[in-house]
Amino acid sequence: MTARYFRYVALGDSFTEGVGDELPDGRVRGWADFVALGLQAAAHEPIGYANLAIRGRKLGPIIAEQLEPALALKPDLISFNGGGNDIMRPRVAINWVVDETVKLVNRALEEPDLSIVVLAGANPSRHLPMGGLMQKRGDQLADAVFAALKDPRVTIVNNWADETLTDIRYWSPDKLHLNALGHARVASNVLTALGVPVPPEWGVDEVAAAASGPRSRNTAAYYREFVLPWIGRRVTGRSSGDGREPKRATLLPVD
Repeated sequence: MTARYFRYVALGDSFTEGVGDELPDGRVRGWADFVALGLQAAAHEPIGYANLAIRGRKLGPIIAEQLEPALALKPDLISFNGGGNDIMRPRVAINWVVDETVKLVNRALEEPDLSIVVLAGANPSRHLPMGGLMQKRGDQLADAVFAALKDPRVTIVNNWADETLTDIRYWSPDKLHLNALGHARVASNVLTALGVPVPPEWGVDEVAAAASGPRSRNTAAYYREFVLPWIGRRVTGRSSGDGREPKRATLLPVD
């Protein structure tokens, strides 16, 4: 029997906001938007969807700024991903990230009739400078978080372990954020875990069956366009999400 959800709220950072899947009008779409479409198709009636994620957010601000506003919307499903920006910092306490994630999940589960999807982000480490360190930290974080979550109302989606998503074809030019193909793949993983059919017109299986992309190379132009600006923001204490508001701060119909 297919699960039915009618009020869906997404929490997180750039991964959940949809960065890398830019539309012609400048808006970002992303996997959570695709999930909302899949949920609506399964419900056979309009549903409400909110997305509180803001790019650049570390775990602490995600919890402080997004959790209670999300619960105030009285959803029957929320999705959460966080910690990706934390593990890219020079120092990170993996145990703290795990503990705070578990606290967030437990707080959400205090709400009756609420289900939560906890996702690991896709793994970009094969294409990034210092990728080995990110791989190690990402492995530790995903393993520890998922080992700690046992409640039947929690659905785990481990995109970090999805080998298909490591192919360069799924990544945007900055190699840190997924492109439209990657976001559709993540949405397929989420819907499958929830027992919701994946719309066949997305072509997720066909893309996965195609030949792999060419080996990625980090050129001087790549460092100038993407790496140096990222370092500059870290040095000056700025974030790509400074001054940004959620793209869907309240439950709105899916279009």
